[in-house]
Amino acid sequence: MAERYEYKVVELREKMIGGKMSGDRLERILNDHADQGWRLKAITSADVKGRIGPGGVEGLLVTFERARG
Repeated sequence: MAERYEYKVVELREKMIGGKMSGDRLERILNDHADQGWRLKAITSADVKGRIGPGGVEGLLVTFERARG
Protein backbone atom coordinates (compact mmCIF):
# COMPACT_ATOMS: atom_id res chain seq x y z
CA MET A 1 0.00 0.00 0.00
CA ALA A 2 1.30 3.45 -0.92
CA GLU A 3 2.35 5.77 1.85
CA ARG A 4 -0.03 8.67 2.46
CA TYR A 5 1.04 12.22 3.24
CA GLU A 6 -0.51 15.32 4.72
CA TYR A 7 0.51 18.90 4.03
CA LYS A 8 0.55 22.16 5.95
CA VAL A 9 1.08 25.65 4.50
CA VAL A 10 2.28 28.48 6.74
CA GLU A 11 1.97 32.10 5.55
CA LEU A 12 4.74 34.44 6.65
CA ARG A 13 4.08 38.13 6.07
CA GLU A 14 6.75 40.79 6.24
CA LYS A 15 4.80 42.66 8.91
CA MET A 16 4.84 39.52 11.08
CA ILE A 17 8.59 39.35 10.67
CA GLY A 18 9.33 43.00 11.37
CA GLY A 19 9.48 44.31 7.80
CA LYS A 20 12.46 42.18 6.82
CA MET A 21 12.79 38.45 6.40
CA SER A 22 14.55 37.20 9.49
CA GLY A 23 16.68 34.09 9.03
CA ASP A 24 16.44 33.39 12.76
CA ARG A 25 12.62 33.55 12.68
CA LEU A 26 12.42 31.27 9.63
CA GLU A 27 14.88 28.82 11.18
CA ARG A 28 12.81 28.70 14.38
CA ILE A 29 9.63 27.96 12.40
CA LEU A 30 11.35 25.21 10.39
CA ASN A 31 12.78 23.58 13.54
CA ASP A 32 9.48 23.83 15.45
CA HIS A 33 7.68 22.01 12.63
CA ALA A 34 10.48 19.44 12.28
CA ASP A 35 10.04 18.61 15.98
CA GLN A 36 6.40 17.75 15.16
CA GLY A 37 7.41 15.43 12.31
CA TRP A 38 6.98 17.88 9.43
CA ARG A 39 9.63 18.25 6.74
CA LEU A 40 10.08 21.22 4.44
CA LYS A 41 8.59 20.65 1.00
CA ALA A 42 8.78 24.12 -0.57
CA ILE A 43 9.19 27.84 0.10
CA THR A 44 7.39 30.14 -2.33
CA SER A 45 7.50 33.93 -2.53
CA ALA A 46 3.99 35.36 -2.79
CA ASP A 47 1.75 38.34 -2.19
CA VAL A 48 -0.03 37.38 1.02
CA LYS A 49 -3.28 39.20 1.68
CA GLY A 50 -3.43 41.10 4.95
CA ARG A 51 -6.42 41.35 7.23
CA ILE A 52 -6.95 45.05 6.54
CA GLY A 53 -7.61 46.35 3.02
CA PRO A 54 -7.54 44.68 -0.37
CA GLY A 55 -3.78 44.86 -1.00
CA GLY A 56 -1.25 42.17 -0.34
CA VAL A 57 2.15 42.29 1.28
CA GLU A 58 5.30 40.48 0.27
CA GLY A 59 5.61 37.20 2.08
CA LEU A 60 6.40 33.53 1.92
CA LEU A 61 4.32 30.39 1.73
CA VAL A 62 6.18 27.62 3.55
CA THR A 63 4.87 24.14 2.70
CA PHE A 64 5.53 21.17 4.99
CA GLU A 65 4.89 17.46 4.44
CA ARG A 66 4.70 14.45 6.73
CA ALA A 67 3.55 10.85 6.49
CA ARG A 68 0.11 10.14 7.90
CA GLY A 69 -0.19 7.67 10.62
